[in-house]
Amino acid sequence: MHTHTGAEILRILLERQGVETIAGIPGGAILPFYDALHESRIRHVLARHEQGAGFIAQGMARVTGRAAVCVGTSGPGATNLITAIADARLDSVPLVAITGQVPLALIGTDAFQEVDTYGLTSPVTKHNFLVRNVRELLDVVPRAFQIAESGRPGPVVIDVPKDVQLARMQVDEWPEPGRRNPVARCPDAPIDELARRLQAAERPVLYLGGGVIHAGASAFVRMLAQRLDAPVVGTLMALGAMPADDPLYMGMLGMHGAKATNLLLEEADLLFAIGARFDDRATGRVAEFCPRAEVAHIDIDPAEIGKIRRPFLGLVGDARDIVSRLYERLPQQRRPAWRARASELRSRDERPAPPRARDPLHPVNLCGFLAETLPDDAIVTTDVGQHQMWVAQSFPFRRPRSLLTSGGLGTMGFGLPAAIGAALAAPGRRVACVSGDGSILMNIQELATLAELELPVAVLVFNNANLGMVRQQQELFYRGRLSSSQFESVPDFAALARSFGVRGVRIEPNRDPLGTIAAALERPGPCLIDIPVQTAANVFPIVPPGAANREMIAASPAVVA
Repeated sequence: MHTHTGAEILRILLERQGVETIAGIPGGAILPFYDALHESRIRHVLARHEQGAGFIAQGMARVTGRAAVCVGTSGPGATNLITAIADARLDSVPLVAITGQVPLALIGTDAFQEVDTYGLTSPVTKHNFLVRNVRELLDVVPRAFQIAESGRPGPVVIDVPKDVQLARMQVDEWPEPGRRNPVARCPDAPIDELARRLQAAERPVLYLGGGVIHAGASAFVRMLAQRLDAPVVGTLMALGAMPADDPLYMGMLGMHGAKATNLLLEEADLLFAIGARFDDRATGRVAEFCPRAEVAHIDIDPAEIGKIRRPFLGLVGDARDIVSRLYERLPQQRRPAWRARASELRSRDERPAPPRARDPLHPVNLCGFLAETLPDDAIVTTDVGQHQMWVAQSFPFRRPRSLLTSGGLGTMGFGLPAAIGAALAAPGRRVACVSGDGSILMNIQELATLAELELPVAVLVFNNANLGMVRQQQELFYRGRLSSSQFESVPDFAALARSFGVRGVRIEPNRDPLGTIAAALERPGPCLIDIPVQTAANVFPIVPPGAANREMIAASPAVVA
């Protein structure tokens, strides 16, 4: 009778799961699995760093909403994956990370390339497994996908010792692939109560988090907002859930949110949070967040209800289901006074962008130009820092899953590999990675991966020769004492891209810079565009750390322009 090795079983289970692409780097402890992959229809993307492999998988998962797979060997391979795993945990991204491990008999002996992967990943995963018997794979692999995708999504680690991969067994019956568990239905009573409270409210605001996008609830939320005639605000992770040009949409709240948005929340009498976790970057000093508002909160994770702000009503369940049922219970409402107040605050807050002819490379102008130049279905990824906030504030996202960014962990180095993953998961769509000269260096080795794959990814480096957000905070909150935030040596990123085999373009400010960027974006295939921006340009508004949102620092016209 034919038997299979553990490595072959792992490969077959991934194939049965519908996995088409995985990202990783081989090494000794995971080589049996890579040998089994040789006969597979699964496409393996060879990253240049395991963190890059983790973020490539995240890019695929964030675009599709389905669990994606990354692979590393034992020891440093596993530890290099941890940042991407932790990032997925905080942003609720379904991920399955498979790591090799030293043979069972060597675990705990400080063997070559041994670390306690199970122990190290426990705090940053939704669940993890150390496989001690080849037969366990038949249960563990489907369960890993089921856990990663069910309820609040998140990362799962499968640590497989080398001898388990080499062990043989006969498989008489293959298990069913792991599938997302159905979400327990929220009872009718709290939805009825919420409908009554929303009808009675004079100044309700819908507060959207990333859970709206995870649940596929964006269209239903927009319908609900129109029926309530209520303004809508969103977190960084919710950008795209509500079209930026919707008249009810007030924009992003919080540390770098619009002044009008934060001031409107000061006046709300009912805050309806949907799939949001009241993160400190959104709330500011939480004791003074929405001080006049009662809170209702929908979340799929019961642990989030009341964790930061206790609601008068907490509804646990799927946002799409709850919002659609709530919509059916509500008549059309009109709140002309509240809408007028929101419009008044917004009109007061509107500041013209710096004149493009005078400063075409101001970051605000660049974001507007990219919005005009990129295709409507483009996917934008960012790294972390000033450029991330300029994109969040100024790029008009109109559809879910069109912005991929590291929110909870704030990981520099996220953007490029996530863009590769996005392009793999959405063939034919243009992907733009907006990065900074600090962030791009964190995972710049993935330009080699991009060159091999020849994907339609454009990397736009907003280059100010600084760790911009660090410099800005040092200027504002540390008496201008700049410490380790200015680069003395800045590489020629365009030349560096060319050395990897990617088309590199360096923008000259006095030689039709926007036309050069547009021409570079029109050409097919991957490219990197190095764009010099003002060193002194800052992101405003900004709420000082630990302050209330109403205490935001807004830019003077002189600073903005």
